[in-house]
Amino acid sequence: MSTTTAGQGRMPRQIAYIIGNEACERFSFYGMRNILVPFLISSALLGYLPAGPERDGAAKDIFHMFVIGVYFFPLLGGWLADRFFGKYHTILWFSLVYCAGHACLALFENNATGFYTGLFLIALGSGGIKPLVVSFCGDQFDQGNKDKAKVVFDAFYWIINFGSFFASLLSPLFLRHFGPAVAFGIPGALMFVATFVFWLGRRRYVNVPAAGRDPHAFFEVVKTALRARRPGQGRPGLFVALAGVAVAAAMLLLWALSATTGLRAWPAGFNFVITACLALGVVIALGGWGASLQLERARGVHPDLAVDGVRAVLRIIIVFALVTPFWSLFDQKASTWIIQGREMVIPHDAPWWPSWLVQDAAQMQALNPMLVMLLIPFNNLVLFPLLERLGFRITPLRKMGWGIAISGASWIVAAVLQLQIDGGAPVSLAWQGLPYLLLTFGEILVSATALEFAYSQAPHAMKGVIMAFWYLTSTFGSLWVLLTNAAVRNEAVIGRIAGTGLSENAFLMFFFAGFAFLAALAFAAYARRYPMQDNYRKA
Repeated sequence: MSTTTAGQGRMPRQIAYIIGNEACERFSFYGMRNILVPFLISSALLGYLPAGPERDGAAKDIFHMFVIGVYFFPLLGGWLADRFFGKYHTILWFSLVYCAGHACLALFENNATGFYTGLFLIALGSGGIKPLVVSFCGDQFDQGNKDKAKVVFDAFYWIINFGSFFASLLSPLFLRHFGPAVAFGIPGALMFVATFVFWLGRRRYVNVPAAGRDPHAFFEVVKTALRARRPGQGRPGLFVALAGVAVAAAMLLLWALSATTGLRAWPAGFNFVITACLALGVVIALGGWGASLQLERARGVHPDLAVDGVRAVLRIIIVFALVTPFWSLFDQKASTWIIQGREMVIPHDAPWWPSWLVQDAAQMQALNPMLVMLLIPFNNLVLFPLLERLGFRITPLRKMGWGIAISGASWIVAAVLQLQIDGGAPVSLAWQGLPYLLLTFGEILVSATALEFAYSQAPHAMKGVIMAFWYLTSTFGSLWVLLTNAAVRNEAVIGRIAGTGLSENAFLMFFFAGFAFLAALAFAAYARRYPMQDNYRKA
């Protein structure tokens, strides 16, 4: 494998292999992801549940547990690549796992063990390569041709949305007309093509070796800070951090006792995935708090830049934590909104409706990538310059706060549509376009801006750990959905919902909208006192 630098001033030829891999992989991922809930609702896998809210809820749970895995396993992929194997080998091996997962979905549509094993393998493979492909692409550039990198990263963005658009549009048709074996088999074939294309470029890639252990990495600085002693002073930070570990271990132990002995030691609806995510959240929250209490003790052992970098990461984690409610809304477009769309009327009689193409409610998800491609240039060229001229100061934190609030507004619109459906009125599926527009606008303000914000705030050595924590925001977003779904299965909660006069679906839509509005207010309060940094690399 080549270790020479890319040609001076030229576009690296190996980029074509990486872009081709990304195009096929994105179609593969969104192709299976966007039909998962409709398949589960109608499949024999959930046939033991009565059709209706109970089966819909189970399908949503499975989908969001899958999403949790997809955004948790980047921690593993990034660690293996940086510490041991390098990006190329890690991407290739996880891609093979990814292919095996797709094969399981296509072959075991009626076998729960085989199908759920496939979902686990896809979450492992997709998550494992997620933090690596873009950075591997960046490794192909040097100082002589770095001006070409922006062109490639723009192409990456368009390829992701291009693949998502066509996957969202076509996969529901494959499921409807050809069945699950074909509908899941086509994304599997494309993932195999993606892996093969990536492998073809093996002799051309610039392969940056694994960095190995960094003595001044984020967790090394944190460990030093927590262990350090000072004469006459206690170690309150260590106590807080250990308390977090103890609480997390107790959660897992109580779950295990409930699962193996039948004791009511842990809430019945809190399965292993929910419990493990809650435990992880406690460790991050109390571990971060404890580290912040003693962080100055790491100075002298580690460079000031590393200590200040950890401080910056701890502040950014708070910002990310306040963003997690956004993901609880966003990812439900592939679960709750599909379920709602199945209750709506597809306006085939309308002359403007493309009945030859859009035949299934799940296809409405194609609006998201299409709107992303339209709204980003509109925002950058029209909306933001106009607001600046009107005297509104546009900052990353303000954009993110408004993005969370606008996403909440999209759920208000969805809830109003649900009220109409519950009242027996025929509601056109076309009306879902409005909440999709608002949600996508919120996504652009939150997701794209958060990456820019985090990059500017974290020192270069800490950018990798920041990306790991960013992916976890989606994990915890789906955790909130699972917790809410578990709560509404409680008879007391069901009774309270019935007392409101709302259906369960409508109540939950208003609930998630309120959740987003509260998060937006908390975000705005924290943003007002956030100390902005500028850690862009000097020319």
